[in-house]
Amino acid sequence: MGGHSHWAGIKHKKAITDGKKSKVFTKIIKEITIAARMGGGKVDENPRLRKAIEDGKAANMPSTNVQRAINRGTGKEPGVVYEEITYEGYGPCGIAILINATTDNKNRAASEIRKILDVHGGNMGSTGCVGWMFEQRGYITVKKTDAREDELMTLALEIGADDFRSPPGSDEYEIITSPAEFEGVKSKLQEKKIPVFSAEVTMLPKNEVNVGEDKAPQIVRLMDALEDHDDVQTVYSNFNIPDAILEKLEQ
Repeated sequence: MGGHSHWAGIKHKKAITDGKKSKVFTKIIKEITIAARMGGGKVDENPRLRKAIEDGKAANMPSTNVQRAINRGTGKEPGVVYEEITYEGYGPCGIAILINATTDNKNRAASEIRKILDVHGGNMGSTGCVGWMFEQRGYITVKKTDAREDELMTLALEIGADDFRSPPGSDEYEIITSPAEFEGVKSKLQEKKIPVFSAEVTMLPKNEVNVGEDKAPQIVRLMDALEDHDDVQTVYSNFNIPDAILEKLEQ
């Protein structure tokens, strides 16, 4: 996984320290609306909606905004119709990039995302060009200070995890699950009083591209620019930037 967990941590802190609350709210509202439209408005029956609402609570989104987004998704209130679309492309060093967007104008979104890639040394690819390099997985992290490695590894594998990792130089353990087992594994960890630091169903790369200090700033700028776009919900890539370099760039 390399820099995955550290990059996720940087993104989490950026979302808080940047203070871009309106932009964060817009992205979450779009996700709640889509989730409710696709799977219904009942939280207990819709894991995607449950996760989106949890993200809203973490961002201190008012409950009225959450309910309004659910109502729009289920057709109880009128509102903008959003479409989901995935763009694929490449970045510096040939890294693969998957971009999930939620937009009310696919042509505009495609044009703007293509421009971001071009400006930062990447390019848009055709559908399917990099998708095969990723697989959907449950990804859970636990701080190394919160659990013993041998005990956590044994527990994780017993309760349905597919893999357990302790990346050198990282302060987090990584627990990998199938998408179907994700909720169950997360719940059982919480039942055992194991503090879960982060948990998501994500797209993990099958192989990684190691990136040195010379190209790392360009890639980080590209990722920031993509994630800052109003229509972009999530960005996945297969770069591996060592934590030490990411920490330098964060300063």
